[in-house]
Amino acid sequence: MKSTIILVHGAFADSSSWDGVIAPLTRLGHTVIAFANPLRGVATDAALLTDLVASVDGPLVLVGHSYGGAVMTNVDASGADVVGLVYVAGFALKPGESCGDASALAPGSTLGDTLAPVPLAGGGSDLYIDQGKYHHQFAADLSPEQAATMAVTQRPVTEAALYEPSGDRALWREVPSWFIFGELDRNIPAGAHHVMADRAGSRGTVEVAGASHVVGISHPDQTIETILAAVGANVGSTA
Repeated sequence: MKSTIILVHGAFADSSSWDGVIAPLTRLGHTVIAFANPLRGVATDAALLTDLVASVDGPLVLVGHSYGGAVMTNVDASGADVVGLVYVAGFALKPGESCGDASALAPGSTLGDTLAPVPLAGGGSDLYIDQGKYHHQFAADLSPEQAATMAVTQRPVTEAALYEPSGDRALWREVPSWFIFGELDRNIPAGAHHVMADRAGSRGTVEVAGASHVVGISHPDQTIETILAAVGANVGSTA
């Protein structure tokens, strides 16, 4: 049986960030679903992803980028056949830890200086990356033209979501995990990724030389290889 692969985008992006990996995975016969992450709060977003996971028959691999990794970590996979987690520059949070906390596990994040808050009528703020700073901060290894389009179409995350403590369970404690991230990630420093990968008992950790936070876009082939490692390690010859 082929696996279902659910792709979970992060903040300041949308499902188009997976365009480079979708076609190759579907050509291999896998069912691929790009989850439209609401970016409103870790627990509420994870509940919606949990509903999607529960609807899938057969083995599935979850793939989360950035904040999408935090959402993926909080999925309740009870009754589902989740066989692997792939963190693509993603947050593998421990219980009680927020994305903001995990970004500070190693020095080097410059995200805070680039954020442009938009106050919400109901309280709190939506956060965007300032369009003029987006290329350097988020996607330095993409062309200026591609980064400019992404800056315009970015989806905001709530400030509360980035500082919301992760839940009592961490899915990486129950399911094998793989990690890929960029050497020059300015949102989540490579050192922080290594801490998260090590404590999760990563089955495979790839640091891509020169890559930015959007390693899944700039290095789709290596990202696909990491996803297929998770698929193959868990479902063997049926992958």
